[in-house]
Amino acid sequence: MLSLRDLNRATLARQHLLSRHQGDAADIVHRLAGLQAQEPRPPYLGVHARLDGFERDDLHAALHARTLVRATLWRATLHLVTAADFAAFRPVVAPVLASAARRFDGIDFDAVVAAADRLLAEGPMTFNELRPRLMEEFPGAYDRALGYAVRMLTPLVVEPTQDRWSFPREPVFGPPGIEPAPVDVPALVERYLAAFGPATPADVQTWSGLGGIGKVMAGMDLERVTGPAGRELFDLPGAPRPGGDVPAPVRFLPDFDTLILGHADRTRVLAEEHKSRVTTRNLRVRAVYLVDGFAAGTWQIKRSGKKARLLVSPFGKPDLAPLEEEGLRLLAFAEPDATALTLEAADPV
Repeated sequence: MLSLRDLNRATLARQHLLSRHQGDAADIVHRLAGLQAQEPRPPYLGVHARLDGFERDDLHAALHARTLVRATLWRATLHLVTAADFAAFRPVVAPVLASAARRFDGIDFDAVVAAADRLLAEGPMTFNELRPRLMEEFPGAYDRALGYAVRMLTPLVVEPTQDRWSFPREPVFGPPGIEPAPVDVPALVERYLAAFGPATPADVQTWSGLGGIGKVMAGMDLERVTGPAGRELFDLPGAPRPGGDVPAPVRFLPDFDTLILGHADRTRVLAEEHKSRVTTRNLRVRAVYLVDGFAAGTWQIKRSGKKARLLVSPFGKPDLAPLEEEGLRLLAFAEPDATALTLEAADPV
């Protein structure tokens, strides 16, 4: 039987948050089956938390080489994934994305996709550029619905630039130039468990958006273990489960981090009483820091001239001393041109 701490440490080990991975940026993104990337900076910070000796230029170069791509994938949101994983998993989740698109009525989806393919063949565009062109061909349609349908139904990637975090504020989308190479759902489940396990079918479904996962997992050669509260968890045979007494270092995770979003039951890293302080009403998922393996507070960076401050908002009594080394390491990475770096407790809200 796994205690909550056992489950926590097993997941942190697979997320490379107990000890940083030795490898390159593409390797860690592959091991995590992607990092959520609604905004340009968080994936960089997510890799920084998990990869030893990580340099910004490594990820930047991988994006420009198309080894890594930023594209719509899990849960119909933008993710940073390897090109190989985009080829493998985008066709698998295509029905989920299509279902999301079809919540809008009165749209000829095939015609919209064909029009978008033709327009984007002229060159990459922002959706603010693409939507008016689509409206010319589909007058009277809801422009946001047209854009959303294209996002869900047409495989696209965001084009990298020379911006600090490789993308501008307004993303530019274009065809991926990647041939689909779909895998089966059991292969997807194995990749999930390697990065997030042990887990329930509901956890896999929350992460992937796919239904029918319970039946798939029941037919796989997976180990079954008893978790907290007697829940049955599935796992890969031989996957790391180091035990709840293994030390877990302080780690700072970015907004929308995959660890926080990767399970139906997040209590393995985020206590239920703190959930409302992390996930906002407008569905933003705040950056958190881990102490002893569990989310202990949120954080944000404030910049004024050449001074950068890392402001932490602890869930309990403030104790900044254990946070300083890792916090300033993060701040130096996120604000490399700042000449003064400080870690401070934020004013209570």
